[in-house]
Amino acid sequence: MYVDLSDLRKNYRKNSLLESEVPKDPFWLFDSWFQEEKFYQKDNEEINAMSISTIGEDGGPETRVVLLKGYSENGFIFYTNYYSFKGRAIQNVPKICISFYWNRMKRQIIIKGITSKIKRKKSDEYFNKRPRENQIGSWASRQSMIISSKEYLLEQYEKWDNFFDKKIIKRPFDWGGYIVTPYKMEFWQGQPNRLHDRLIYILEEKKKWILYRLSP
Repeated sequence: MYVDLSDLRKNYRKNSLLESEVPKDPFWLFDSWFQEEKFYQKDNEEINAMSISTIGEDGGPETRVVLLKGYSENGFIFYTNYYSFKGRAIQNVPKICISFYWNRMKRQIIIKGITSKIKRKKSDEYFNKRPRENQIGSWASRQSMIISSKEYLLEQYEKWDNFFDKKIIKRPFDWGGYIVTPYKMEFWQGQPNRLHDRLIYILEEKKKWILYRLSP
Protein backbone atom coordinates (compact mmCIF):
# COMPACT_ATOMS: atom_id res chain seq x y z
CA MET A 1 0.00 0.00 0.00
CA TYR A 2 1.26 3.46 -0.89
CA VAL A 3 -0.34 6.72 0.26
CA ASP A 4 0.88 9.81 -1.59
CA LEU A 5 1.29 12.77 0.78
CA SER A 6 3.23 15.02 -1.60
CA ASP A 7 0.44 17.60 -1.73
CA LEU A 8 0.33 18.07 2.05
CA ARG A 9 2.27 21.27 2.50
CA LYS A 10 1.86 24.65 4.12
CA ASN A 11 3.65 27.96 3.61
CA TYR A 12 4.54 29.21 7.11
CA ARG A 13 4.09 32.89 7.87
CA LYS A 14 5.07 33.56 11.46
CA ASN A 15 7.56 35.66 13.38
CA SER A 16 11.18 35.76 12.27
CA LEU A 17 14.03 34.52 14.45
CA LEU A 18 16.89 37.01 14.27
CA GLU A 19 20.27 36.94 16.00
CA SER A 20 19.89 40.58 17.05
CA GLU A 21 16.66 39.83 18.91
CA VAL A 22 17.50 36.68 20.86
CA PRO A 23 19.17 36.45 24.29
CA LYS A 24 22.73 35.24 24.76
CA ASP A 25 21.52 32.42 27.00
CA PRO A 26 19.31 29.83 25.20
CA PHE A 27 17.42 29.03 28.40
CA TRP A 28 15.88 32.48 28.30
CA LEU A 29 14.71 31.95 24.73
CA PHE A 30 13.30 28.54 25.65
CA ASP A 31 11.42 30.06 28.57
CA SER A 32 10.09 32.88 26.40
CA TRP A 33 8.71 30.45 23.82
CA PHE A 34 7.34 28.08 26.45
CA GLN A 35 5.56 30.85 28.37
CA GLU A 36 4.07 32.19 25.14
CA GLU A 37 2.68 28.77 24.29
CA LYS A 38 1.36 28.41 27.82
CA PHE A 39 -0.37 31.78 27.63
CA TYR A 40 -2.23 30.83 24.46
CA GLN A 41 -2.90 27.27 25.59
CA LYS A 42 -6.29 25.89 24.59
CA ASP A 43 -8.15 22.68 25.46
CA ASN A 44 -5.55 21.71 28.07
CA GLU A 45 -2.93 20.97 25.42
CA GLU A 46 0.19 19.29 26.77
CA ILE A 47 2.69 21.89 25.68
CA ASN A 48 5.26 20.16 27.91
CA ALA A 49 5.15 17.03 25.72
CA MET A 50 8.56 16.33 24.25
CA SER A 51 10.16 13.59 22.18
CA ILE A 52 13.14 11.82 23.71
CA SER A 53 15.56 9.93 21.48
CA THR A 54 18.04 7.45 22.90
CA ILE A 55 20.29 4.69 21.60
CA GLY A 56 18.68 1.34 22.39
CA GLU A 57 20.35 -1.85 23.53
CA ASP A 58 20.31 -3.10 19.92
CA GLY A 59 22.31 -0.05 18.82
CA GLY A 60 19.36 1.54 17.03
CA PRO A 61 17.61 4.83 17.83
CA GLU A 62 14.45 4.87 19.94
CA THR A 63 12.08 7.82 20.24
CA ARG A 64 9.07 8.29 22.48
CA VAL A 65 7.02 11.18 23.90
CA VAL A 66 7.25 12.05 27.60
CA LEU A 67 6.27 15.08 29.66
CA LEU A 68 8.71 17.75 30.74
CA LYS A 69 8.19 18.29 34.48
CA GLY A 70 10.57 21.14 35.19
CA TYR A 71 13.37 23.23 33.73
CA SER A 72 15.96 25.77 34.80
CA GLU A 73 19.35 26.98 33.66
CA ASN A 74 20.64 23.62 34.91
CA GLY A 75 18.59 21.52 32.49
CA PHE A 76 15.32 19.77 31.72
CA ILE A 77 13.68 17.25 34.08
CA PHE A 78 11.44 14.26 33.35
CA TYR A 79 10.48 11.13 35.28
CA THR A 80 10.35 7.46 34.36
CA ASN A 81 11.11 3.92 35.48
CA TYR A 82 14.87 3.45 35.65
CA TYR A 83 14.58 -0.04 34.15
CA SER A 84 12.38 0.98 31.22
CA PHE A 85 13.80 0.92 27.69
CA LYS A 86 14.78 4.59 27.96
CA GLY A 87 16.16 4.15 31.47
CA ARG A 88 18.42 1.30 30.41
CA ALA A 89 19.40 3.18 27.25
CA ILE A 90 20.38 6.25 29.26
CA GLN A 91 22.46 4.10 31.58
CA ASN A 92 24.41 2.79 28.59
CA VAL A 93 24.58 6.05 26.58
CA PRO A 94 23.72 9.15 28.64
CA LYS A 95 23.76 11.46 25.60
CA ILE A 96 20.19 11.97 24.37
CA CYS A 97 18.16 14.32 22.19
CA ILE A 98 14.88 15.92 23.23
CA SER A 99 12.63 17.98 20.99
CA PHE A 100 9.49 20.09 21.17
CA TYR A 101 7.13 21.07 18.38
CA TRP A 102 4.52 23.78 18.91
CA ASN A 103 2.27 23.95 15.88
CA ARG A 104 0.42 27.16 16.75
CA MET A 105 3.54 29.27 16.30
CA LYS A 106 5.30 26.82 13.92
CA ARG A 107 8.25 26.36 16.26
CA GLN A 108 10.63 23.53 17.06
CA ILE A 109 13.31 23.23 19.72
CA ILE A 110 15.92 20.48 19.47
CA ILE A 111 18.16 19.88 22.47
CA LYS A 112 21.16 17.58 22.82
CA GLY A 113 22.43 16.92 26.30
CA ILE A 114 23.93 14.65 28.94
CA THR A 115 21.42 12.87 31.17
CA SER A 116 21.85 12.05 34.84
CA LYS A 117 19.59 11.08 37.73
CA ILE A 118 18.34 13.87 39.95
CA LYS A 119 18.66 13.64 43.72
CA ARG A 120 16.41 11.13 45.47
CA LYS A 121 14.86 13.84 47.60
CA LYS A 122 13.66 15.74 44.53
CA SER A 123 12.21 12.54 43.02
CA ASP A 124 10.44 11.87 46.33
CA GLU A 125 9.01 15.39 46.38
CA TYR A 126 7.60 15.04 42.88
CA PHE A 127 6.25 11.53 43.49
CA ASN A 128 4.43 12.71 46.61
CA LYS A 129 2.63 15.37 44.55
CA ARG A 130 1.29 12.87 42.02
CA PRO A 131 -2.35 11.74 42.18
CA ARG A 132 -2.78 8.54 44.18
CA GLU A 133 -3.88 6.64 41.06
CA ASN A 134 -0.64 7.58 39.31
CA GLN A 135 1.39 6.53 42.33
CA ILE A 136 -0.32 3.12 42.30
CA GLY A 137 0.37 2.86 38.57
CA SER A 138 4.09 3.32 39.19
CA TRP A 139 4.05 0.27 41.45
CA ALA A 140 1.78 -1.79 39.20
CA SER A 141 3.77 -1.33 35.99
CA ARG A 142 7.24 -2.73 35.42
CA GLN A 143 7.65 -0.38 32.48
CA SER A 144 8.73 -1.90 29.15
CA MET A 145 8.66 -5.48 30.50
CA ILE A 146 6.72 -8.07 28.48
CA ILE A 147 3.48 -9.06 30.23
CA SER A 148 0.91 -11.74 29.48
CA SER A 149 -2.19 -9.57 29.06
CA LYS A 150 -4.04 -6.35 29.92
CA GLU A 151 -5.86 -8.31 32.60
CA TYR A 152 -2.54 -9.03 34.31
CA LEU A 153 -1.74 -5.31 34.45
CA LEU A 154 -5.15 -4.51 35.94
CA GLU A 155 -4.67 -7.28 38.51
CA GLN A 156 -1.34 -5.77 39.50
CA TYR A 157 -2.97 -2.38 39.91
CA GLU A 158 -5.69 -3.82 42.10
CA LYS A 159 -3.13 -5.71 44.19
CA TRP A 160 -1.08 -2.59 44.94
CA ASP A 161 -4.21 -0.51 45.43
CA ASN A 162 -5.30 -2.93 48.17
CA PHE A 163 -1.79 -3.12 49.60
CA PHE A 164 -1.56 0.65 50.04
CA ASP A 165 -5.12 1.01 51.34
CA LYS A 166 -5.07 3.95 53.75
CA LYS A 167 -1.26 3.93 53.70
CA ILE A 168 1.24 6.50 52.53
CA ILE A 169 2.56 5.44 49.12
CA LYS A 170 6.32 5.74 48.88
CA ARG A 171 8.23 6.14 45.63
CA PRO A 172 9.36 2.81 44.10
CA PHE A 173 13.14 2.41 44.22
CA ASP A 174 13.25 1.93 40.44
CA TRP A 175 11.32 5.10 39.57
CA GLY A 176 12.56 8.68 39.56
CA GLY A 177 13.77 11.70 37.69
CA TYR A 178 16.43 12.56 35.15
CA ILE A 179 17.86 15.92 34.22
CA VAL A 180 19.15 16.65 30.72
CA THR A 181 22.04 19.11 30.81
CA PRO A 182 22.26 20.57 27.30
CA TYR A 183 25.32 21.30 25.22
CA LYS A 184 23.40 22.16 22.02
CA MET A 185 20.04 23.92 21.68
CA GLU A 186 18.53 24.63 18.27
CA PHE A 187 15.54 26.92 17.76
CA TRP A 188 13.53 26.54 14.54
CA GLN A 189 10.96 29.07 13.36
CA GLY A 190 8.84 28.30 10.31
CA GLN A 191 9.13 30.86 7.50
CA PRO A 192 7.65 31.38 4.01
CA ASN A 193 9.03 29.47 1.03
CA ARG A 194 10.77 26.93 3.30
CA LEU A 195 13.41 29.54 4.20
CA HIS A 196 13.03 28.67 7.85
CA ASP A 197 15.01 30.39 10.60
CA ARG A 198 17.37 28.03 12.45
CA LEU A 199 19.55 29.35 15.26
CA ILE A 200 21.72 26.97 17.24
CA TYR A 201 23.48 27.60 20.54
CA ILE A 202 26.57 25.48 21.21
CA LEU A 203 28.18 25.31 24.63
CA GLU A 204 31.91 25.79 24.12
CA GLU A 205 34.89 26.31 26.40
CA LYS A 206 34.42 28.06 29.75
CA LYS A 207 30.69 27.25 29.68
CA LYS A 208 30.00 29.95 27.11
CA TRP A 209 27.15 29.68 24.63
CA ILE A 210 28.04 30.53 21.02
CA LEU A 211 25.26 31.34 18.57
CA TYR A 212 25.22 30.24 14.91
CA ARG A 213 22.68 30.39 12.08
CA LEU A 214 22.00 27.20 10.13
CA SER A 215 20.77 26.91 6.58
CA PRO A 216 17.24 25.53 6.46
